[in-house]
Amino acid sequence: MTVEALGLTSDTEAKIHEIGAADLVVGIPSYNNADTIGRVVSVVGAGLAKYFSGWRAVVVNSDGGSSDGTPDVVARTGVDFGTMFIGDRQSPLNKIITPYHGVPGKGSAFRTIFEIARRLNAKACAVVDSDLRSITPEWIELLILPVLNKGYDYVAPYYLRHKYDGTITNGIVYPLTRALYGQRIRQPIGGDFGFSGRLAEHYLDKRVWESDVARFGIDVWMTTEAIASGARVCQSFLGAKIHNPKDPAADLSSMLVQVMGAVLALMEEHQALWPDVTGSRPAELFGFQYDVGVEPVHVNVERMVGMFRQGATDLESIWRQMLASDTINELLPLKDCPQQEFRMADDLWARLIYDVAAAAHHRTLPYAHLLKALTPLYLGRTASFVIETQGLTSTEAEVRIEALCQAFEQRKPYLVERWKGRERTQAADHDSHMTAKTGHEQPHSPSVAGPALC
Repeated sequence: MTVEALGLTSDTEAKIHEIGAADLVVGIPSYNNADTIGRVVSVVGAGLAKYFSGWRAVVVNSDGGSSDGTPDVVARTGVDFGTMFIGDRQSPLNKIITPYHGVPGKGSAFRTIFEIARRLNAKACAVVDSDLRSITPEWIELLILPVLNKGYDYVAPYYLRHKYDGTITNGIVYPLTRALYGQRIRQPIGGDFGFSGRLAEHYLDKRVWESDVARFGIDVWMTTEAIASGARVCQSFLGAKIHNPKDPAADLSSMLVQVMGAVLALMEEHQALWPDVTGSRPAELFGFQYDVGVEPVHVNVERMVGMFRQGATDLESIWRQMLASDTINELLPLKDCPQQEFRMADDLWARLIYDVAAAAHHRTLPYAHLLKALTPLYLGRTASFVIETQGLTSTEAEVRIEALCQAFEQRKPYLVERWKGRERTQAADHDSHMTAKTGHEQPHSPSVAGPALC
């Protein structure tokens, strides 16, 4: 069933009617990005002029109600073609500047962009973040050309990043989505994508726009939905993505909950597909690959290990409900390891994430408690990775991430078994023993106040 078309403002409707049709649409979602969006708009315009001269192109700024004049910056920003050795365009570059409606968040901004692309009958589209400092005109070529010339439906970004940047992607989302769906998309939550007009229509027809996907989780949803729908997917090498990196020991609890919530919801939606997928295959990578300088990411290993230890003390009863017996038995001794000997093995981490997915599926714990209890476990795994790779370059550390991905793939039968049959946790074993002994069912341990990060 087709979802009801999204309503647009009268000004936006009039602009769409004036333009009539377009070959290409590039969307830029924004919210209070006046300081950075001007450069992004200028680079997008230069990329369209340089690589797609003659194509009818539209830049769409989908704004979330900025109070700093972001739409005004977009309206007055142009491209100095002369200084960039770009001849006059054969077709004018149109702009649509519009507020988005619905649930506040990047997903709702994307929905507006998809709807405008549909109404303009666009052949190919791209979306880029409004705060990029490393975007170049070549990004536009690399995100759009695989759709136009190679028949791909979805183009994911391939960035070079510091080994400690994107730890949620590196430690959970990439290994898990790769094992689940069999495609090696290195940055499934990258933020900058290319896609076909028909895939945009497919996205619009999905009933997710009033859910948390519209608030957060849109990036991993787009990647997963593209793969699960059978769309042709590839990657393009974009070099470095420069943004404000975060210390993995900082308060990433809400981000982890949001991303994992989206990933687990997608596992439920596509559970008829992923259990039968074995191994993985590389996705074609376009673009010339080169080394780039990446901004350093400073991490506080001591704090991360300390948060894990505090979690092991405060949340042991919760962990025993959500993790299998073997997992918890291997995990808890790490609480007493000296920091430099602290290691959470790849196989243990893969089983732990699969235990969490199974616990979410079987509603072992309230969803919010389950995901928040994952935070100190994630920090422990991240600390282990940092300690293990301290002397390695980012390229050398990628070998360790590949080993982790292989552990996720090799342990996938464990996930399928847990998903379908629910292996008993130590807490469940204890409850059954007490029920048999007393004839009364024991209550689950109450949720406890975890470490400050939770």
